[in-house]
Amino acid sequence: MPSFDIVSETDLQEIDNALSNVQREVGTRYDFKGSQCSIERKEADITIVADDEYKRDQIEQMLKGHVTRRNLDAKALDFGKPEAASGNTLRQKVVVKQGIDAETAKKITKAIKDKKMKVQASIQGDAVRVSGKKRDDLQDAIAMVKEMGLELPLQYQNFRD
Repeated sequence: MPSFDIVSETDLQEIDNALSNVQREVGTRYDFKGSQCSIERKEADITIVADDEYKRDQIEQMLKGHVTRRNLDAKALDFGKPEAASGNTLRQKVVVKQGIDAETAKKITKAIKDKKMKVQASIQGDAVRVSGKKRDDLQDAIAMVKEMGLELPLQYQNFRD
């Protein structure tokens, strides 16, 4: 019985590469001369520290651009609200999304069942397994999930015949 998994994974090594590129760009740009702006990652959390709102916004745009250049989806970054930090600076937390949360997984399985497709969807941890009798039915399910326009970068893996 053919099946595949719908997952949402982000390569943290590529995130590290994008962060080092952003740090290098902050160090060389004229408008950041003499500022105390920084960006660092601890596990799946990125912290942006900037002198003012303009510089924080510039770092955010640079981060999105460098992540996209590394062939990652910028939707994988969940930007929190900027908050005041010590020394008259701004701090912003950015979470790198890993895995499909339970609510989104339920939404995907419900949409597949509501379309009355000839496939079954089941939630397995932070992935959704879709199985059916024909490969064409599975490809229709992939197309339907892509049309949903979810705010997560999804990958379709472990396709088995």
